[in-house]
Amino acid sequence: MAITDRQTVTLALAHALSAAERGLPVIPLSASKLPALRSPHRKDALPNRCRGECGFPGHGVHDATTDPAAVRALFAAAPWATGYGIACGRPPHHLIGIDLDVFGANGSGDSAAGTGRGADRALADSLSSLRDLALRHLFTIPETVTVLTPSGGRHLWLTGPADVVVPNSASRLAPGIDVRGAGGYLVGPGSVTAQGTYRLAPGSARFSPAPCPRALLHLVAPPARPHHPTRTSHGTAHDPGRAQGLVHFVLAAQEGQRNTRLFWAACRAYENGFGDALADALTDAAVRAGLTEREARATIASARRMTGT
Repeated sequence: MAITDRQTVTLALAHALSAAERGLPVIPLSASKLPALRSPHRKDALPNRCRGECGFPGHGVHDATTDPAAVRALFAAAPWATGYGIACGRPPHHLIGIDLDVFGANGSGDSAAGTGRGADRALADSLSSLRDLALRHLFTIPETVTVLTPSGGRHLWLTGPADVVVPNSASRLAPGIDVRGAGGYLVGPGSVTAQGTYRLAPGSARFSPAPCPRALLHLVAPPARPHHPTRTSHGTAHDPGRAQGLVHFVLAAQEGQRNTRLFWAACRAYENGFGDALADALTDAAVRAGLTEREARATIASARRMTGT
């Protein structure tokens, strides 16, 4: 069955309308899990920061809506859409997605992962990391809507308060745990992608998104902390002690951990503004831990893309 057959497209719209009826703003997605509509400004000579003010669709998550007529219009403009995305951080639910990834060999996360025992073990590691956080910070992981991804990962849906902005992050909490917040979206259950179908976990349909535990909320939306950076020879401000700690974290990797540890360390470096300055040191550490230079560079480049730097 072709992924873009009429039944798949019709079901995608039906699922999106059902989500919108529950107050979840939606957009159509292509089989690649990206927004199905291209930007109307893609041919502009200069960068355009329009978020839909122009009145045309094609602004990604900023097109998300709960209005049934508007949802149908978006899908009519993208008849190739095979799924839908649910905007996070938007009223009334202010959705927060906890994405428990399964990492493939390139360290790039869910989209590159396989299935079987290796995927089960990687997911177990992500779940174990989340449980460790719960124990250390004294919160309980609530029963909530859970979506199973084609690669073997899962998305936990939580709700946040209206006055807290949760940023998107990749592996900042722990390796394999991503957060979808304001400006991000989750692939909705029932969506068909090139990797497979996203499905509600058994028994999950009876739940509504649970409130995010306060201690976890503090972790995913930490308050800004003042710091006094120093300058490196590359002209990038960062804490030398923290940078060295990331290098040692990679050096200590055992077989089976090397890509994951390197990806996590590189994400932290890029999120704090010194990824490029630390890339060579992280590469050297990864090579000493057992990766090839090519593998290390590819993983660091993936971290840079994931953090949007």
